[in-house]
Amino acid sequence: MSSYNTPFEIHVHGQVPLRADVTFAQVQEALRPLWSYAGARSLRAGAASAYEEEPGIRFDEAEHTLQMCWTVAGNDDFRYALDDMCMGLNELAQEGAAIEVTFYDAEFDEEETPDEQSRDDFLMLFVGPTPAAIMRVQRDLLVQDVIHMMERHFDASELVGVVAEIDKLFVQRFDNLVSSLDIGKYPPRNGPRGGGGRRPRHLH
Repeated sequence: MSSYNTPFEIHVHGQVPLRADVTFAQVQEALRPLWSYAGARSLRAGAASAYEEEPGIRFDEAEHTLQMCWTVAGNDDFRYALDDMCMGLNELAQEGAAIEVTFYDAEFDEEETPDEQSRDDFLMLFVGPTPAAIMRVQRDLLVQDVIHMMERHFDASELVGVVAEIDKLFVQRFDNLVSSLDIGKYPPRNGPRGGGGRRPRHLH
């Protein structure tokens, strides 16, 4: 896809543990939606990020991991590529993993239009070999966020009951959705679109 007249810079960030038998060819096919969207003809050609300081997309065959810190210019239709990517990675993942995707409004200038809000958006996507593996990662992230917020007011030892209640919610959710392909997406950690300022770009 051409980088001209694209309203977003889209940053994909995450690390996915892969099965030991996964090959480069399988990773390339799973990530076809990304590198194809970027206008490349292969993963090697499309693995570089739009920013030189970002490592891009890397498959570590020795460690059996996929690392992504990759930016591409695009539009809202990139969300379809993300859906297809998650479907492909589900087949290769050894365990559940989270992938952060940030849409930066390339046309927004806070200094020129201080009264307007940017169209920045943030998604947290999940991949994994089973629904249970995906929900385990969702649960862990939610517990981290809740504990981080509540430790400002309570000791960690006082929050055992809170964690237990979160676990009950996820058990109930799993029971209700175990046969569904739509496990759901973790809500944005920085609130609704345009709020709370712009998220810093990951550079690792």
